[in-house]
Amino acid sequence: MLGYAEYGASGGQPIFYFHGYPGSRLDWPGIVDLDNAAAELNARIIAVDRPGHGLSDFQRGRKILDWPDDVIELADALQVDRFAVLGLSGGGPYASACAFKISERLTATAIVSGMGPAEAPGSKDGTSWTYPGKGSVTRRLLLMLTSMGLRKRPDQFSSNMKESFKGPDRELALENPELLNGVVETFGEALRPGIAGANYEAGLYTHPWGFQLEDITAEVHLWHGVQDYNVLVSVGRYVAGAIPNCHATFMENEGHLTLIHQHVRDVLGALIA
Repeated sequence: MLGYAEYGASGGQPIFYFHGYPGSRLDWPGIVDLDNAAAELNARIIAVDRPGHGLSDFQRGRKILDWPDDVIELADALQVDRFAVLGLSGGGPYASACAFKISERLTATAIVSGMGPAEAPGSKDGTSWTYPGKGSVTRRLLLMLTSMGLRKRPDQFSSNMKESFKGPDRELALENPELLNGVVETFGEALRPGIAGANYEAGLYTHPWGFQLEDITAEVHLWHGVQDYNVLVSVGRYVAGAIPNCHATFMENEGHLTLIHQHVRDVLGALIA
C-alpha cells in the first residue's frame, strides 16, 4: 500500500512529488511550500511516501527502477492520465527513473538539489550521504539513534539539526523556525513505522540504479545550489551533464533547502507551463 497526501489546487495540473531522504509526504507543506504556492499556481500536488516511509508499506527487494510502476498504479487509481514529477534531494533519482521508464505519461520532470549516482564527483562528501555512505551496521545504529531522538527529544534534535546546517541553509534555519519544525516532522514521519524503509533505501542510492542517465530521452529541468552542503553542486553538474536533454540552473547563493524554499514558484512554473 502506498500512502500519499494531496496539496494545492484539487482541480489543478497534477504533479507527483517525491520526497527527500529521509522524508515523507509531509515534506511538501513543511519544507517545500509553506506559502501554498501550488494553490496559487493551480498545481495539484500528489506527495507520495516511498515504501517503508510514513504510510507506505515496506517492500523488501524493491529497486529504484520499480518506482515508476508504483507511480503509474497510483496515477491510474486516481484517474490521472498524464502528470509531471518533481524529485527533491533523495527524490531526485526517482524522478530520473520516471523520466527514463514512463516518459510517455509525463508532462514534465524536475529535479531539485537531487542526489546522484555513486560515481558522481563528490557524491559521498555531502551530509545527505551520512546514512547511505555508512556500512550497514553503523547505518542501522545511526537511524535507530535518530528515530529515538525524534521521539523522545524532538526539541534537542531540532537544535542539533540547526547547528549542523551550513551556509545559506543555516541562515534560513535560524530565521525560520517553522521550516526547521517541518524538517523534524517529515523526518519523524519517515521513521515512524521503523527504520527498515530508510535503511533499505540508503543502500539503493549507493548501488547501480538499473538505468543510465544518458539513456533518458525526456526533457528534464534541474536546479541546484552552488552552496549546497548536503548534495554538493558537483553532483548536480554531473547529473545535468549526463542527461541529454537537461535544462540546468545553478544558483550561486542558494543551498540545499533555500533553493526550493525561495524558488518553488519557478520550479512549479516550469512544470505547469
